[in-house]
Amino acid sequence: MIDLFDLSGKVALITGGSRGLGLEMALAFADAGADVIVASRKIEACEEAAEKIRAKGRRALALSVHAGKWEEVDRLVEDAYAAFGRVDILVNNAGMGPMQPSHEVTEDLFDKVVALNFKGPFRLAALIGQRMAEGEGGSIINISSGASWKAMPRVIPYAGAKAALNAMTISLAQEYGPKVRVNAIAAGPFLTDIAAAWTDTQRESAPNAVGRPGRPDEIVTSALYLASPNSSFVSGVILRCDGGLRG
Repeated sequence: MIDLFDLSGKVALITGGSRGLGLEMALAFADAGADVIVASRKIEACEEAAEKIRAKGRRALALSVHAGKWEEVDRLVEDAYAAFGRVDILVNNAGMGPMQPSHEVTEDLFDKVVALNFKGPFRLAALIGQRMAEGEGGSIINISSGASWKAMPRVIPYAGAKAALNAMTISLAQEYGPKVRVNAIAAGPFLTDIAAAWTDTQRESAPNAVGRPGRPDEIVTSALYLASPNSSFVSGVILRCDGGLRG
């Protein structure tokens, strides 16, 4: 059945790919045969992730980028295509969701949250989506959140940005189809590094159908499914990978 997820000959670009869900997806794509470009703000962490991918026999490139800044996103695209000549799979994974009472949110924090979770992913998906549409096609996967549809106080800018990301996903699927498929994964809660700030109860249970947070590796099959050419009839979909969060 692993042949259904075969990514041999593909090139994947993952923002926020040096840790957490991004790293899990990067390693899984490499196991499935893809070469991987790992992008995040800390180049040292990207290099560590790239070495793990090379150890699997795949090519890897580490690139530093602030995924919320258009000029850095533009440079990322140019560097990626200069190195590999193509991008077949784009995963917009970089994001931030600080919890804070809404009346305490500053304009600067609001702008940073929206930039990283929506503005940057829009720019990256638009630039690479156009190239995919003019070339051999591809798959774009936007990592959204349960906060995009479920009431979650104290993360309103984040929730709004992720809701915008969902809308972008559906619209870009129409704009760059039929050669480019654009989907999103509404993720969470997951036991990534952010869980270090959670209480013991939050790390052990969750308000979802399975009763617990997800392990980072549990994002893998959702990402492989949407990245694989074998999901060729799936586009414009917001796939929930959250253990069945209750509304």
